[in-house]
Amino acid sequence: MRIDVIPDAKPAYAGKLLWLGRTYKCVLGRTGATATKHEGDGATPRGRFYLREVLYRADRLDQPNTLLPVRPLRSTDGWCDAPVDPNYNRAVTHPYPASAEKLWRDDGLYDLMVILGYNDTPVVPGAGSAIFFHIAAPDFGPTDGCVAVAGDDLFMILAGCTPDTQIDIT
Repeated sequence: MRIDVIPDAKPAYAGKLLWLGRTYKCVLGRTGATATKHEGDGATPRGRFYLREVLYRADRLDQPNTLLPVRPLRSTDGWCDAPVDPNYNRAVTHPYPASAEKLWRDDGLYDLMVILGYNDTPVVPGAGSAIFFHIAAPDFGPTDGCVAVAGDDLFMILAGCTPDTQIDIT
């Protein structure tokens, strides 16, 4: 099964997500989608990627109903975004000596998130990191390169996902 993400023309970060006969509003990276992703470009990578793992804030949300692997987020969870670090584009534990995004956030965007199988087999330093499918900001502003939908929509989408589901960003 495939989740289709289709960027809109304006603004560059707006899009729609098609899943099981329904259309959802989504947002992409602030510079839109690209086939030539690199670290810090603000773009969402084009391509087809597996949904690797679901993480959620157990202190804020119930565990999502999905057949994907799921685990609660920990306050020390991070994701390395330093291209020269051996753990680039991998989960790390904070405090971490290199640059690493904190996944435990106050703004709620990562209260429910899916790690996408982008640049992970093998990892190419500088080709982009921390590409997730997560909750959109209330104003549906752009992400830094992820795909985001409303929180209730993400719960509904995940309910139909299996380990064979892929997201296809065109």
